Amino acid sequence: QVQLVESGGGLVQPGGSLRLTCTASGIIKRLDDRGWYRRAPGKQRELVAVITSGGVINLGDSAKGRFTISRDNAKNTVYLQMNSLRPEDTAVYLCNAFVNTGSDYAVVWGQGTQVTVSS
Repeated sequence: QVQLVESGGGLVQPGGSLRLTCTASGIIKRLDDRGWYRRAPGKQRELVAVITSGGVINLGDSAKGRFTISRDNAKNTVYLQMNSLRPEDTAVYLCNAFVNTGSDYAVVWGQGTQVTVSS
């Protein structure tokens, strides 16, 4: 069983920054693509950023120029650095991972962390 745990969310003023962290634990042979998505009230889940095991990054339109994604493979952790936050960035941020356990291959999701941007 593989679990993802997000942290780092909270309340921040417009223009502020937050760094989200997502750590995987369990039986893991290899972690491939790692991603951050978000779900705002009344909206569909939206891609924020994805990083491959080789470090190739794909940013969603809302993240370009403001957010960066990185990963520490030794710690099974992926980060989302969010700068110049706007009220429209308010959402639950979820991470996922494509996980090879050695006997199985699956996409695993975390429970999410709330980010609220408000003055």
